[in-house]
Amino acid sequence: MSRATKKRLVMKELDTVLFLPESNQMIAKTIASRGNNLHEVLDQKGNQYLASMPMKFRNTVWLKRGQYVLVESIEEGDKVKAEIVNILDSDSVLYIDENGQWPEIFVDEVEKLKRSTNKNGDIGGRIDADMLPPSESESDEDEFEDGDEEEGNDMNEDEDEEENVLPAMKTFNPNRRQDPE
Repeated sequence: MSRATKKRLVMKELDTVLFLPESNQMIAKTIASRGNNLHEVLDQKGNQYLASMPMKFRNTVWLKRGQYVLVESIEEGDKVKAEIVNILDSDSVLYIDENGQWPEIFVDEVEKLKRSTNKNGDIGGRIDADMLPPSESESDEDEFEDGDEEEGNDMNEDEDEEENVLPAMKTFNPNRRQDPE
């Protein structure tokens, strides 16, 4: 499998699949990148340590400070105590929170995320009325409440249009054949 295909599959998996943490996995927040595919994380118990990025994510996904990941603890190593299993985007974070598995230490950030998605209208595909362009139907309904006046105006407008019709002008086009007169 080519490198581009692997990247495409990893990105598709991250975009489409929503993950819940398993019993041996924990949710952690990235604090800093320490280089060489090592990231300093703060887990849900409040412990701070290094986590390694697996090969499938290297040169495909970049972590920012404050982004959430699923980590799994590893036995070997003194400094590196976990490996990143998955990278959580905002949809995954909201999904985990809806299922009641989001840790209490990170609740404040989830509340901010919920507020920002409500403001942007991402949840449920709703669009705020303030975001829509003005509708002419509201003003038309106000005008049609009088009903009879509007119908009378249509007839007068038709008569005015007939009076303002200009006679057709004859134009000469040298490229066309002359019509017999």
